Amino acid sequence: MQVKLSVTIITFNEEQNIERCLKSVEDIADEVVVVDSFSTDRTKEICLSYGVKFIQNSFTGYSEQKNFANASASFDYILSLDADEALTDELRQSILTVKNNWTADAYRMNRLTNYRGKWIKHSGWYPDRKLRLFDKTKGSWKGQLHESIVTEPGAKVEYLKGDILHYYSYNVKQHVDQINKYTGIYMNEMWQKGKKTSVLAVVVKPPFRFFRTYFLQLGFLDGFNGFFIAGLSAYTVFLKYAKLYLAHKAGGPDKV
Repeated sequence: MQVKLSVTIITFNEEQNIERCLKSVEDIADEVVVVDSFSTDRTKEICLSYGVKFIQNSFTGYSEQKNFANASASFDYILSLDADEALTDELRQSILTVKNNWTADAYRMNRLTNYRGKWIKHSGWYPDRKLRLFDKTKGSWKGQLHESIVTEPGAKVEYLKGDILHYYSYNVKQHVDQINKYTGIYMNEMWQKGKKTSVLAVVVKPPFRFFRTYFLQLGFLDGFNGFFIAGLSAYTVFLKYAKLYLAHKAGGPDKV
């Protein structure tokens, strides 16, 4: 079955990334839908220069925003990308092939991350398979921290060759800022679910994460970036559990 494809992207102040993303889907998209959280930089200007369907919508959560983008798409068949992502030539060709012969309900693909100018092929960051190409009538976005497409029971999922290229962080400050942001989201999500943690978890889990990332997941093969990623992964785990522990001690996430 031949299908029409909508590419959906959510944005907020993505002038540094969005043009690369848009260029990478020019020859596969029948429509590009950008849902923007009222950017204050050149994101809107750049998007409009590519003729996308540009919609501004207040951000209430990653899954909510991405589901809004799905609902705003003209076609049922969706490729969902983040603004800091782009497609390899191999993946573009795989998607073109699927457009002409759609046989599954959804498709997974690998994601390869560029960190501080280097491609990270170990450290638990690759192949990092993502389900991003799907029939929106068969699944929707769920979750707040690591949102993902959840398909209906019995959905057929296949794998595509090629990589999503993820330009994760340009410098240390960006990485640390993201860690602080995401651990805050984690704390709020766990608080809402009534989850608690302990001092033991705060003490034990971070060094184990470093050991797993650097040794078990071969982070040392990524050079100094692998060591750096392992260290910041441990720091992320520390903040996740420390913030949740302190929230319960203080009486609420807003007091941490």
